[in-house]
Amino acid sequence: MAPGGPRRCRRLEGEAARAVLANADTLLFDCDGVLWRGEAAVSGAAETLGKLAALGKRLCYVTNNSGRTRAAYIEKLRRLGFPPAEPRHIFSSAFCAARYLRQALPPNSAAYVLGSPALAAELEAVGIPYLGTGPAALPGPAPADWVKAPLVPAVRAVLVGFDEHFSYAKLCQALRYLLRGGPDCLLVGTNRDHRLPLEGGAGIPGTGCLVKAVETAAQREAFIVGKPNRFMFDCVAKEFPVDPARTIMVGDRLDTDILMGNDCGLTTLLTLTGVTALDEVRGHQDSGCPARQGLVPDYYVDSIADLLPVLGE
Repeated sequence: MAPGGPRRCRRLEGEAARAVLANADTLLFDCDGVLWRGEAAVSGAAETLGKLAALGKRLCYVTNNSGRTRAAYIEKLRRLGFPPAEPRHIFSSAFCAARYLRQALPPNSAAYVLGSPALAAELEAVGIPYLGTGPAALPGPAPADWVKAPLVPAVRAVLVGFDEHFSYAKLCQALRYLLRGGPDCLLVGTNRDHRLPLEGGAGIPGTGCLVKAVETAAQREAFIVGKPNRFMFDCVAKEFPVDPARTIMVGDRLDTDILMGNDCGLTTLLTLTGVTALDEVRGHQDSGCPARQGLVPDYYVDSIADLLPVLGE
C-alpha cells in the first residue's frame, strides 16, 4: 500500500505467492470458515498446512470462539488431519480472556461469567474462581426480589462470552455486580461477533449481542479481548518471538481477522470459504473512506488450498 494511498487487494498466486510465503515465518489462522466449516475440513486445507509445517513455518490458531478449550481445538485439528498442535499454538478468546483477567484482577478476586463450560475451564486453568455458568432463574416474582439475590464479595469482574443459557436473570446479576463495584469491577467481553453463520445461509446471534446487552444495561463499554483487538496478537507475541513483518494473518472476516492483522502490521490474507464475498472487499477498497481501508486485506484466495501448487514446487 502506497503511503497515504488506498489499500489494494490482490489475488495471491504464482510468483507473488512464492515471495509472500518465503518472507513469512509465522502464519496465524482463524479456524471457522478458513480451515473448516462446522465439522468438515475445507478441502485441501489440512494438506496445505501440512506443507507449511514441513517448510518450518510456525502455525498458530487465533479464534474468537469462546466455546471450546485449547484441548478441544487440538483434538479437532488432529481429527480433521491437520498438523499436530500444542496448547501454546492455540489462542482462543476464552484462553485470552483468562490471561487478561489473570493480569488485571487483584489477588483472590473472582469473576461472574456469562459463558460456556470451556470459558470456565480456561479461568480455572489460570486459578481464577468463577460463578454464573449454566442456567439461572430469577430469585422471585417481582423486581424487588431480583435485586436482593446474594452477591459474592470476591467478584471483581463480569466476563461475557457465548452463553446458550443467557437470560434476564443473568443480565440482572451482571448489572448488580457492575453497579456494586463501579469502575473497580471489570467488564470484559470475549468478542463482538454479532452473528454466527451456519450452513445453508442460516445464522444465530453471536457473543456481540450478549456483550451489547450488558453494556447497554451498565451504560459502560466492555474491554474486548478477541479480534480485532490487538490484545489477541499480543498474547501470541508474548508466547513466540514473532516479527509482524514476517507474519501472515489468514481469515475470512474483514471486521475481525483482517482488521486486527492490518492494525498490527501483519500481511493479511482473506479466504473466500467463510462469511466474506469479494464484492464486500471491493466496496471498502473503492469507497474512498480512510476509515474503511483497515478492512481491506493485502491478498485473497478462494480457498487456503489455492496455495498448494506453490507449496508443492
